[in-house]
Amino acid sequence: MNTIASRWAATAMLIFVATTLFAQSTGEVQRDNFYDRNINKERQAQGYDYINERDVTQEKRIWRVISVDEKRNHHFKYDKAPFVNILLQAAKKGEITIYGTMDDEFKTPLTCAEAALLGTKTDTTIIYDFNTGRDTAIAVHNAFNPATVKKYRIKEVFYFDKESGKMGVRILGIAPIVQRYDADGNFLNEGPLFWAYYPEAREVLARHEVFNTENDATTMSWEDVFEARLFSSYVIKESNVFDRRIQDYAAGERALIEGRNIQLDLQNKEADNWEN
Repeated sequence: MNTIASRWAATAMLIFVATTLFAQSTGEVQRDNFYDRNINKERQAQGYDYINERDVTQEKRIWRVISVDEKRNHHFKYDKAPFVNILLQAAKKGEITIYGTMDDEFKTPLTCAEAALLGTKTDTTIIYDFNTGRDTAIAVHNAFNPATVKKYRIKEVFYFDKESGKMGVRILGIAPIVQRYDADGNFLNEGPLFWAYYPEAREVLARHEVFNTENDATTMSWEDVFEARLFSSYVIKESNVFDRRIQDYAAGERALIEGRNIQLDLQNKEADNWEN
């Protein structure tokens, strides 16, 4: 019995060694999977339906915030591929154009060189030179840290299309929000690092897989996330004559309620269009 077991063990070892040698001879790379997985790097974003201006009877611009610390939004800060890095790398390669933060109307395009410097920080450290007996100032360049992005701001437009008879929404822009600190580590403020024009970025986002927090076997792209609205967010502003954000006239729980009321008002407008 022991002889048979020994033979099986020896056979299994030979099969393992042969398989390993074959993989090495054919150049096969070991992988973290047990079947062929098709990730389409050439995937394209699905085209939007044509909207005729005369069919748009209602339109409203909305600004909302995605907090990456919310459980449903954890995929935005995936360590191996943070979402902000995807946008920055595409901008550095010239695949998309990103814009400055003087406004959110995409009027100040940044060059590839300017995009490469975004979020980087230059500090000065003093080093004592034993040869000269003097202190020497040395510039230290720190790379951008994606962990400083805690939120994303979304600009979008809701519209009622009487041709299709429904309320639609199109995302116009995405801005990573960074937190800023002084030299002593005290919090100063937070604000956009840059603005990306979403209709242009869709093609890039369609080619990048997003970590699926629910199912490793199901792949989806970042374009899927935004088009299917697979994120949690809250409203911070609607287009208004004073260009005010909710925080300018409400705070705390009142601000959250106001954001919900804005969203509810959009839904009511869709119902009103059906009645009319």
